[in-house]
Amino acid sequence: MASGPFNSNDPDVVVIGGGPSGSTVAALLADKGHDVVLIEKAQHPRFHIGESLLPMNMPLFDRLGVRTEVEAIGIRKHGAEFVSPWHDHSSQFHFAEAMDKSFPYAVHVRRSEFDELLFRHAGNRGARTFEGQRVTGVDMDAGKGTPDNRPLVKVKADDGTETTWRPRFVIDASGRDTLLSNQFDAKRRNRKHASAALFGHFANAERRPGRFEGNITLFWFDHGWFWYIPLKDGTVSVGAVASPAYFKRRKGSLEEFLMETIALAPKLAARLKNATLMEGATSTGNYAYDSKFCRGDRFMMVGDAYAFVDPMFSSGVYLAMNSGFEAATCADHWLKGEMKEAERAFRHYEKVMKHGPKMFSWFIYRITSPAIRRLFMNPRNIWRMQEALLSILAGDLFRNTPIGPRFWGFKVTYYASCLGILPQAVKTWAWRRRNLKESLEALK
Repeated sequence: MASGPFNSNDPDVVVIGGGPSGSTVAALLADKGHDVVLIEKAQHPRFHIGESLLPMNMPLFDRLGVRTEVEAIGIRKHGAEFVSPWHDHSSQFHFAEAMDKSFPYAVHVRRSEFDELLFRHAGNRGARTFEGQRVTGVDMDAGKGTPDNRPLVKVKADDGTETTWRPRFVIDASGRDTLLSNQFDAKRRNRKHASAALFGHFANAERRPGRFEGNITLFWFDHGWFWYIPLKDGTVSVGAVASPAYFKRRKGSLEEFLMETIALAPKLAARLKNATLMEGATSTGNYAYDSKFCRGDRFMMVGDAYAFVDPMFSSGVYLAMNSGFEAATCADHWLKGEMKEAERAFRHYEKVMKHGPKMFSWFIYRITSPAIRRLFMNPRNIWRMQEALLSILAGDLFRNTPIGPRFWGFKVTYYASCLGILPQAVKTWAWRRRNLKESLEALK
């Protein structure tokens, strides 16, 4: 299915993938007057996990012109709750208490609705949108020797029809398909972290009363952690994230294993005692990765097409959309022939693409450690460190908010805490290292 005006098969840009990053960059470039083709392999609406957004998504929605529509399909998330089986209390974090108080909430959304909203918006802004069409390959050298040196993008539709496009520029937003990274043999498994997820949606689950009904809750358990995300339709998304070594223990069905895993977190099980699992369970191997590069001659990678990190802090959609905004600036300069400005923007883009995952990864690598649990369960705002932590959790990574020194202070506090419980810290480190080794060996 296609929408928008039909032009030639020689557009300015082909964007591969109609998820949040692809739809964002397509809408922005089309709005700037470029001829953009946006190609999505599935038909919207389609299922996708990753329903929890960050407060810093909200200004991006403002800039894109979709905030009202997104809020209409979402439920407000004012903060996060951390629940530990080793503590009697829960710990509450509210985004309104971050260093910048201007972004007090985010939203949870059904990704099927959210992704379709962004995709249709790109079409409304002028992009030519195609669904049910898979990009099978990109030949960056197809135009060698010709004046404009255009790549060749090969596409196969669900009905078997094959099409080719000759854009001036290619943006890979193919998500975890990592089309260009695989094609260039540039994909790198993260040697420091590996995780997998098992999840489902529940009806009649217990929700928090009042304005905090939409807050996300994270439950620790012996093998990892759970997300607990209330959605606007009354259901709750529940997922377990643990090492792939743990998931290899499964003997029964995915549904049985999910319920067995939930039973390992009694406080979570209590919230689900009257709930019903809907539409079964789903699993995914969330092996963290990145690419050796995020841009090259006449192409860029955005969102998960470049890197994927564990979903611990709901960073995925925010990092993807932010990369779409940054990529649009780069591509716009390049398409206009403003090469000095383009190169400056490309260099900035590379820094942004590395910085976001790096900031979140420091926490993700340590989230099962007793020291980090202690700090999250007993937060203190010494030297505004708790405010800085909230700013990071809100996604405030790319502005001038002075979180850097406080983040270093938090790290020092963490390492000091490790020394205070050294035997336990070493035991957890060895357990994590063993699980990581088993997971990486399984990939060979």
